[in-house]
Amino acid sequence: MLRIGWYRLWIAMGCFVAIFTPLQLIGDTVLPQYADDVHLGVTSCAGSTCHGATSPWKGSTVLQNEYITWDRYDPHSKAYSVLLNDVSKQMAENLGIGKAHEAKICLDCHADNVSEKNRGRVFQISDGVGCEACHGGGERWLGLHVSGVATHQDNIKAGLYPTEDPIKRAELCLSCHFGNDKKIVTHRIMGAGHPRLDFELDTFTATQPAHYEIDKDYYKRKVVSNGIQTWAIGQALALEKRFDALLKMGETGGIFPELVLFDCQACHHSLMTQKWQPRPGTGLGPGVVRFDDSNLLMLQIIVESINEERGEALQRKTIQLHKASTANSKEFYAVAESLRDEAKELVSVFAKYKFGKKDVENLLFNLVQRTKETEFFDYVGAEQAIMGITSVLAAADKMGMKKSTKQIQASLDNAYQALENYDSWDYAKFKTAVGKINLN
Repeated sequence: MLRIGWYRLWIAMGCFVAIFTPLQLIGDTVLPQYADDVHLGVTSCAGSTCHGATSPWKGSTVLQNEYITWDRYDPHSKAYSVLLNDVSKQMAENLGIGKAHEAKICLDCHADNVSEKNRGRVFQISDGVGCEACHGGGERWLGLHVSGVATHQDNIKAGLYPTEDPIKRAELCLSCHFGNDKKIVTHRIMGAGHPRLDFELDTFTATQPAHYEIDKDYYKRKVVSNGIQTWAIGQALALEKRFDALLKMGETGGIFPELVLFDCQACHHSLMTQKWQPRPGTGLGPGVVRFDDSNLLMLQIIVESINEERGEALQRKTIQLHKASTANSKEFYAVAESLRDEAKELVSVFAKYKFGKKDVENLLFNLVQRTKETEFFDYVGAEQAIMGITSVLAAADKMGMKKSTKQIQASLDNAYQALENYDSWDYAKFKTAVGKINLN
């Protein structure tokens, strides 16, 4: 679980919850790793008069110390070096893939692993997840960018990746923090020793060491999303990608489907302690390998809060999915495909939807009430729920709704503490903490 102090998170998220209007959708763009632009290397951005200043410049349209922030504080800059430690070496040995820092299966997410032909003269794979891994190869846009005469849209047309767009940002982040059709952390990789991957777009955006400032100049150049849109889009796109993986990978690994797509703790738990509880939203009994529906649970709440009838239909379809998993694969994959298509549609719906104060009231009420129930007895559901409550509360406060009282802040901190240890998380403490949240 990503440990986030409530006060720190609330302050950090404030700058991301600025306007509550529909987003201007950016057209098709290719992820930086797969685009055909040359990646010039981190040092091409690190000049002292570009992005390598030791401290922010007053009067500049950008901070200009972005490289220093990335190098000193951003875990992405250390992603490659992780492959050199003893744990990674043991994982590589377990998988039989040679050296971790040379294996494509590792470099695809721990570095800017573009093809050899797309590596510039000073490009270094050892820089880890550098500037161009997220912002796109600079071959075409760097000159425009430096000239000072190009608009932000000009840069995007020349290959700059639009990270300010929550849909594009979600696609980018999820490509490593979950996977895509070209790379994914499989159950085999997890079994070799890889840590569990958790992700929620709005929370991870807010807690990322910011190498930009959303100020008046930023507003002039870019569209700024609000926290609720970012959260909702992230949930829908994460679910779409999970179902995509399920439908494409199917039962290709032997007699089992790809198990990384299912809830780990459905199987990985102590056999000496009686912990199972029924979850009304699954219709399943004990001992069933459950599909990881944590994003689907969040999607139910978001949809229900803006369209109650459609939200209830989504809940029924969720139960249908889980029950089909104990019936036959044909029925299971048919329901999964239907839910995948709905999640894909909802990405666009959320991007165009204007979340008002009434929607926020509904979201908060439904999130808190559902979290107080046994529906979130699973760790992954509880984790997504508490990050969701945090995101929506931050948005509500930015709208002047004054929801995050000291009592609520203390309850959320206690809930995060209950989730700190994945293997021995304290559900009783979590439920007690959430039970004390009073929105009145």
